This record gives sequence, C-alpha cells and structure tokens, in this order.
Amino acid sequence: MKGRFFILISILLVLFGFDSALAEGGDVSHWGPIGKALAIGVAALGGTLSQGKAISSALDSIGRNPSSKGDVFLPMLIGLAFVESLVVLAFVIANGIK
Repeated sequence: MKGRFFILISILLVLFGFDSALAEGGDVSHWGPIGKALAIGVAALGGTLSQGKAISSALDSIGRNPSSKGDVFLPMLIGLAFVESLVVLAFVIANGIK
C-alpha cells in the first residue's frame, strides 16, 4: 500500500511539471499549499490509524482479561498522547512551509 501511494504521488508531481520547474530554475513557491495539505493529511491519516489500532488492542486485551483494566488504560492514554503530539508537530512543521 505504501509503495502505491508514493508511486502515485511521484507520477502526479511529474505530470504537473514539478521536476521541469526545478530543473529550469523556475518558481515553485506555488507548491507550498499542496505540500502543506499533503503533510497534514498524511500525518492525520497515520495518527488516526495508529490511534485506532492502539485503542482496538487495548479494548481487546481488557475484554479478554477485565481485571487488567488498570494496567492497560494508563499506558494506552500515554501512547495516544504521544501519537497526537506527533500529529500536532506535523501540523506546526507544515505551517512553516512557505
């Protein structure tokens, strides 16, 4: 799946003439908003998928062993906070793109 995504992005960049604009020393500043959108979109997608997997695994383990709720819940929340901080960091970095 990852390979297909990068191949699609590469094809789109070539079709839109990104490489030729760079080779000719042209202005590529109009690609900034597209870069921002891709950066935030990929970060949000990755964060969403990883948070879903973390919650699913935690609830599955609690469902199998209800007495482990206290041992699973806090590490799950800390992990979710770390994942969310990466998404926020990607948002901040993307806003730095000119």
